[in-house]
Amino acid sequence: MKNLPEVKMGIVAVSRDCFPMSLSERRRKAVVASYKAKYGDIYECPVTVENEVDMRKALADVNAAGVNALVVYLGNFGPESSEILLVKEFQGPAMVIAAAEESGDSLLDDRGDAYCGMLNASYNLKLRNVRAYIPEYPVGNADECADLIKEFIPVARVKIALDDLKIISFGPRPQDFLACNAPIKQLYNLGVEIEENSELDLFEAFNKHEGDERIPAVVDDMAKELGAGNKKPEILSRLAQYELTLRDWIDAHKGSRSNVIIAGKCWPAFQTQFKCVPCYVNSRLAKDGIPVSCEVDIYGALSEYIGQLVSEDTVTLLDINNTVPQDMYDEEIKGKFAYDYKLTDTFMGFHCGNTATNKLSFCEMRNQKIMARSLPVEVTNGTLEGDLLPGEATIYRLQSTSDGKLRAYVAEGEILPVATRSFGAIGIFAIPEMGRFYRHVLVQRNYPHHAAITFHHNGKALFDVFKFLGVNFDQIDYNHPAGVLYKSENPFA
Repeated sequence: MKNLPEVKMGIVAVSRDCFPMSLSERRRKAVVASYKAKYGDIYECPVTVENEVDMRKALADVNAAGVNALVVYLGNFGPESSEILLVKEFQGPAMVIAAAEESGDSLLDDRGDAYCGMLNASYNLKLRNVRAYIPEYPVGNADECADLIKEFIPVARVKIALDDLKIISFGPRPQDFLACNAPIKQLYNLGVEIEENSELDLFEAFNKHEGDERIPAVVDDMAKELGAGNKKPEILSRLAQYELTLRDWIDAHKGSRSNVIIAGKCWPAFQTQFKCVPCYVNSRLAKDGIPVSCEVDIYGALSEYIGQLVSEDTVTLLDINNTVPQDMYDEEIKGKFAYDYKLTDTFMGFHCGNTATNKLSFCEMRNQKIMARSLPVEVTNGTLEGDLLPGEATIYRLQSTSDGKLRAYVAEGEILPVATRSFGAIGIFAIPEMGRFYRHVLVQRNYPHHAAITFHHNGKALFDVFKFLGVNFDQIDYNHPAGVLYKSENPFA
C-alpha cells in the first residue's frame, strides 16, 4: 500500500544523577527484550542520558541509526530538563513512559521513583511548549511498557506521514458545498503541504492523455478487478485515461514530499466535460493507498489518510446520508444483534461509488443515478455500486472550523449485514447512541456531512492521534453512552 511510511522505533533510557544509572539501563534492557519477543525490532540506544552532554550523544546515536520515532524511558526519576530537551531536539514523534517498581524487596537500593519523575517530565514539557505522546497510564513493568510502545506506533506513523504529506486539490468546491470549506492554515500547522489547482488544469492534463499507450493495460486491469460487475465496459477507456492523468500528476507534483493524497472535483461540470464520473477511479486509488476525497473535501481527504495510517487498511469517505426506514428496522434489525440497537442508532452511509472493491460485499459498474436525473445518462457512467462489507467500523473526522481551529470526532460501531435496497456505495451503520451523537456533536458542532470510515475499531488510536496532533481534548467528540450528557443536551428532555 502506498503512502504508508515505515516506523523505526528507538528507545533511550534516562537517569537522574542521584539514582544508580545501572537501574535505568537494566530496566531498559528488559523493556527491549519484551518488545522484541512480542512485536519485533526496536533500536536500543546504548547511551543513557544523565545530562545535556549525554542528551546530544544519544540524539546523534539514534539519528545515525535511522530512528524516526523515539521512546524516552524513565528507568528512574530521570533528569527532567535533559530528557525533555531530547524530545525537543529529536526530529520526529516521541513518547515518554516510566518504569514501575519491580518488587517489595527492592525498595531500598533499587527504588526508581519514575512515577514521580513522570510528573516533572510532563511539567517540563509544558514549560518548554514541547509535545510528546504520553499514554493513558504511562507507568508499567517491562511487558506493560512494551505494550505501550506498540500502541504508540500508529500515532507515530501519522505524525511521520503528515510531516511528509502533500494534498493536491482540484477545485473550487461546488456551489452550496460550503460544508466542505477548508481553511488551510491548520494544514500548515500540522506540517502538511497543499497544492490547490483549477479543475481546468486537470482537464487540460486529461486531454493530453488521450491515446496514451498505457490505457489498454489499465482497462484490462479494471475489467479483471470488476469481473462480472463490469456492466459499463464502454466507459473504461475514459476512466483509465483519467486514472493515468491523476497518477502522472502525483508523480510530477509531489515535489519534496513522499506522501500524496487528493481532494478531487466530481461535479457539476466534470461529467459534461470529462464524459464520465470519477468515482471508480477514486476507489482504485484509495485501494492503492492514495485516498481521494469527493467534492474537493480537503479535510475529508486528510481524515481518510489518517485512518489509513492507523488501520493500515483501505478506507473510504461517505455521506452521513439517510435514516433507515422504520419497516426495515422492524423487520431486519430490531432485536437481531448482540447490541439492541434503537432505530435512532442506525443510519445509512452513502457515496456515489468511491469505495474500493475490497470493501464491498458485491459491486457493479453503473451510472450515477442522481446526476442522471438532470444530465444525459451516458456522461454519468463510472460509479462503483454495492453494499459495504459488514463488520466493525469507525466513523471519524478531523476538521478546521471556519475560525481556523482544529476539531475532531470519533465513534465506533458496525456495518450491519442488512441489504440496503438502494444505490451507490452504501451500507447500514449502527452506532450506540447515534441519535444523540448526531444532534449534539455533528449538528451542534457544525461538522460537514462527510465522514471518513475505517473498517475496524480504531477509536482509541484515532483519539490519541488527534490529541497528539494538537487538537484540544475538549474539542475531540465521541458518542456518549446513555446517561452521560453532552454539554448542549437538555437534562430534562
